[in-house]
Amino acid sequence: MFNISRLNVFREVIASGSFSDAADALSYSQSAVSQAIATLEGEAGTTLIERSRGGVRPTVAGAALAGHVSGILAQMETAETEIAAIAAGHGGRLRTASFPTAGATLMPQAIAGFRASHPGVELTLAEGEPEEIAPRMRAGEFDLVLLFEFEGVGERLGAGMRRFELFGDPLHLAMRHDHPLAERKRLRLEDLREESWVQTSAASPCARHVIRSCHAAGFEPTVSFESDDYQTVQGLVAAGVGVALIPQLALPAVRPDIRVRSLHPQSPVRKIFAATPRAAAATPAVATMLDVLRQASHPSGDAPA
Repeated sequence: MFNISRLNVFREVIASGSFSDAADALSYSQSAVSQAIATLEGEAGTTLIERSRGGVRPTVAGAALAGHVSGILAQMETAETEIAAIAAGHGGRLRTASFPTAGATLMPQAIAGFRASHPGVELTLAEGEPEEIAPRMRAGEFDLVLLFEFEGVGERLGAGMRRFELFGDPLHLAMRHDHPLAERKRLRLEDLREESWVQTSAASPCARHVIRSCHAAGFEPTVSFESDDYQTVQGLVAAGVGVALIPQLALPAVRPDIRVRSLHPQSPVRKIFAATPRAAAATPAVATMLDVLRQASHPSGDAPA
């Protein structure tokens, strides 16, 4: 493989037609220029420049190389500029993924904040449940993902991955506004053993945790309706056909005809965290997005009573 600095010397010699003029233009000694050309010819395995009293001129092989040198050096300059921009966090790309409730609330704020300071970085966002996007990150599809887990139950990141804690997202009880328990001072999960339940699809992590929480409270919940759209869940609760546990991130807007309550002594909580491949964690773009996510990681609104 040809050395870039020697190619630059070769280009200058051909352009100036003189070793001494090339040395002056490059601020090299003439012997350094001669040595560079000799080494380049050794790498090429043939003579590239013919020397005469009238100056120098390229051989057939030298002319062929000269036809490529400008393009090679221009591409190298472009590559160096692009790499420098990536290293400074002002270029390249950042591929992110998030679970749906964070994708609808937290990520839009983070993306806007990131783009304000790094407009030159190509930013993408994909969506999926943790058990879908974590393996895709491990396969190299994403540079940063937002995940959640419940106490003792979570996606194993595996070797070569880093985890960054963000915040706890409580699951609050949603019931129709005139539900008989809506005004109870302290509301426990076991108080709801006779209720019908609305939840996300049975295979989802949140639905599985609702079942586990009810089991811990001593009862098997009667799940009457399932929907992975939390607006639909709110609608079913408002219709009075069941109660639901809804993450606070999924409650940026609450219908006026439902009541949202914290459970006593504590609502179930899921841990929200970011994960990246270990190598990506050190890049400026990922480091900046992590900072932006930390700043945005405070769900708006006061906790329900």
